Amino acid sequence: MSLTVRLDPHVHSEASYDGTDPVELLLEQAAEIGLDAVVVTDHDVIHESVRAAELAPRYGLVGIPGVEVSTADGHLLALGIEEMPPHRAPMAETASWVRERGGVAIVPHPFQRSRHGVRKRRLRDVDPDAIEVYNSWAFTGWKNRRARRYANARGYPGVAGSDAHKVGYVGRAYTEIGIEGIERADLTAEIVLDAIRDGATRVEGRRTPIPTSARHYAGAGVRKSGFYAKYGAYRGGALAKTGALGAARMLYRLSPLSG
Repeated sequence: MSLTVRLDPHVHSEASYDGTDPVELLLEQAAEIGLDAVVVTDHDVIHESVRAAELAPRYGLVGIPGVEVSTADGHLLALGIEEMPPHRAPMAETASWVRERGGVAIVPHPFQRSRHGVRKRRLRDVDPDAIEVYNSWAFTGWKNRRARRYANARGYPGVAGSDAHKVGYVGRAYTEIGIEGIERADLTAEIVLDAIRDGATRVEGRRTPIPTSARHYAGAGVRKSGFYAKYGAYRGGALAKTGALGAARMLYRLSPLSG
């Protein structure tokens, strides 16, 4: 008996500075298009992913929490953990931290420096559980092919992720995982993570159109710059003129957590 599990391990919610949609909408979309699981991997925050993992069974999905953490060497996906890994630590140390807590460390969009992908010379020092060899937001297929060659040459499992920042792109790329001797009703997050470590993966997907990718990158940069500019302005002056409660409310409205 063999079970094929379809997983999108790289999705962003409105908790990411460049995401737009609530986790409920992401989960509904994942269920509608036939995925078995989706991991919300927001940038350097994990609270909405933990909540998504708790809600997932209501949508018929396996709940797996995770995060896309910024390391000193680039971004790293940490799947199967419920607390934030160290921020801006060396990637090798962060990957070890994730594994020590039962999680899976995956290198997303390697070599894509414009997207905080790790450089090749830095990646040599890292021993991840898997490498994202297909990211649907890659401008061209070259970096994906380069990631696949690197993973194949070193025996790392390859995964595919949509890197969706809007609900319509969930599942545009996904990972198929073959699991022997189990029925769908008995599937757990731990079983899925073990199968990724074992390399029982196959990538599926298609790239996001280049004009859409370009608009996304430009818009995300503007939003991020605008947020921190406003945040800095308030920190530098306006907040000093308000009470503590007013300051807290003002910062919350500016933050990506306010939706």
